[in-house]
Amino acid sequence: MTALELAFRLDGPVDAPVIVFSPSLGTTTSLWDAQLPTLVDRFRILRHDHPGHGGSPASDQAFEVEDIARAVLAELDRLEIERASFCGLSLGGMVGMWLGANAPERIELLVLACTGARLFTFEHWSERAALVRAEGTDPLVEISRERWFTPAFREAPDARRLLDALPTIDVESYARCCEALAVFDFRGELDRVTPDTLVVAGEDDPVIGEEVVDTLVHGIAGAELVVIRNAAHLANVEQPAAFDAALRGRLEPRERA
Repeated sequence: MTALELAFRLDGPVDAPVIVFSPSLGTTTSLWDAQLPTLVDRFRILRHDHPGHGGSPASDQAFEVEDIARAVLAELDRLEIERASFCGLSLGGMVGMWLGANAPERIELLVLACTGARLFTFEHWSERAALVRAEGTDPLVEISRERWFTPAFREAPDARRLLDALPTIDVESYARCCEALAVFDFRGELDRVTPDTLVVAGEDDPVIGEEVVDTLVHGIAGAELVVIRNAAHLANVEQPAAFDAALRGRLEPRERA
């Protein structure tokens, strides 16, 4: 197990219910910029960066998804936050799955967005790690443009903003994230995920197929599915109103309770 140092950003009222937002591979806390205006007045928003992304320092050793999850728990402990809702997208969703199975008493609502218990293959992620070590993250910009967004959104300012940030990510840390994804397989652990769970999928997501979504929805007891139309992998960026509505529909009853 590797003790990771991650960068966190905290916004919102001190006494409000807490939501942790965990981003995808290749993005930073800014992935969630569109969600802040609709939530920050009523919720305390805790966002983090993955190793070597944004404000997080590069990691000089291998790590797994569990290590990211444990770093989130350590920050909740430091802030004396006993329970929080958690919303993770892609890699961030995998962090959420681990927390939902291994620290369910800390999670109020679990939102698994555009993610899966297993994505691609060990070989896929190993090849991606080798590519970035050899050529940096520049070659990933066009690949990500096609996977993250539908054709209608690929030249939007928010799409360009996220794609322009890819080359700023630490190459070795990105590669190590790929290697963490290569060994992550939670399909046999989903029955241990016990918090109330919302699965969010982009209708046009080329990364998360129907079988991957079905595995989550049927593997986690009581999980609810919301499909965001006209959205690819970064559904929260491409269709923020629909994504925020799905979140508020599950968060607001807890806020009133």
